[in-house]
Amino acid sequence: MRQFLIGNQAFDDSSPEFLPQLERAYEQKLRPLCQCRQPPVPMYIARMDGQFLIKRMPLSGRQHDPGCSSYDPPYELSGLGPLIGNAIQIDAATGAATLKLDFSLSKRGGRSTSTSPSEPSETVRSEPKKLSLRAMLHYLWDMGELTEWTSLWAGKRGWGRVRSSLVNAAKQMIVRGGPLSDILFVPEVFHQDDKEGISARRAAMLAGAQLTGPGPRKLMMTVGEVKEFSSARDGQKMLVRHLPFPFMLDEGAWKRLNARYETELELWRSNEGFHLIVIATFGISGAGIASVEEVALMVVNENWIPFETIHEQRLLERLSSLKRRSVKGLRFDLSRDQPIASVTLPEAKPAPIAMFIVPTKADEDYDVALNEMIAARAEMTPWIWRVAEGEMPRLP
Repeated sequence: MRQFLIGNQAFDDSSPEFLPQLERAYEQKLRPLCQCRQPPVPMYIARMDGQFLIKRMPLSGRQHDPGCSSYDPPYELSGLGPLIGNAIQIDAATGAATLKLDFSLSKRGGRSTSTSPSEPSETVRSEPKKLSLRAMLHYLWDMGELTEWTSLWAGKRGWGRVRSSLVNAAKQMIVRGGPLSDILFVPEVFHQDDKEGISARRAAMLAGAQLTGPGPRKLMMTVGEVKEFSSARDGQKMLVRHLPFPFMLDEGAWKRLNARYETELELWRSNEGFHLIVIATFGISGAGIASVEEVALMVVNENWIPFETIHEQRLLERLSSLKRRSVKGLRFDLSRDQPIASVTLPEAKPAPIAMFIVPTKADEDYDVALNEMIAARAEMTPWIWRVAEGEMPRLP
């Protein structure tokens, strides 16, 4: 049972008046306060699938008590740490996150208006860090709390729930001076009995990506599940589930996609239970054709939890049957030769646990960075699986 302060009244989440009060607070734009600590921690109310839910403010997870279900592990254990205060700036009063992007949302003529790479680069640059397209996808997934899992949710997370989580997370983000939700297109689950309504809402949302005349063309962003890739006359067609039209990729973009995301594509093709998530910027031509400008991929398991290697997936599979909450760490813009906590167990006793998987190719620099990360978060108990040494250690 959790205690919340809404206005001047205290409620616990099991009381009969709690849900009606949430709806009233949502309409009045009141901010609930979690009383797991003093002073209480501000939260916000989201509407998902017709229900009203209390969600933690962006990056506020570690302000909650470790015994609170809103507690989140320190972001320094993932690739999110280097981006806070630079690419991601949080407004303490509203909780909105202003994002600096390393990819373009407009196109002039036949070329993108930005020459910045959307993927991490090994070169050193002096300008403030910005979010690549892949990091944008990771941030949406993280803020949508789609990195979290407990066996109590088995069978309850489909694309409809994923979509609601992403759309609500985007409402808390500002890009180029406006809400990300205004330019983020996430396909609705198709239902035959609402075919016309879905089509009308889709057309209204996609109007912002239509070519309307001369000058720079605005681009939109999409997140969806890839159904398949197929050959086209001059490139590839990318079919996304729940959409009646394909996204077009030219031959050069298709070759770069295969080279950059070879691992993700291999993992996706290895198991029909895995999902391939795409994030892309796109525009729609005067002929009504949707063409991708920049694209990034991420593979997730049957519970929609992201993973990078088959070893991570094996760990997630072992943890998926536990009632305790697990949180998947994401890489954002960190390279694969830098360590992150693959999974954390925030509800473990007597202390939260950070789980690390050390790849076979890890060198001395990797071990030094890993030891520094563990030492910096002494409140977390480390669990380490060194893949080169054999099978997964016993779970804590």
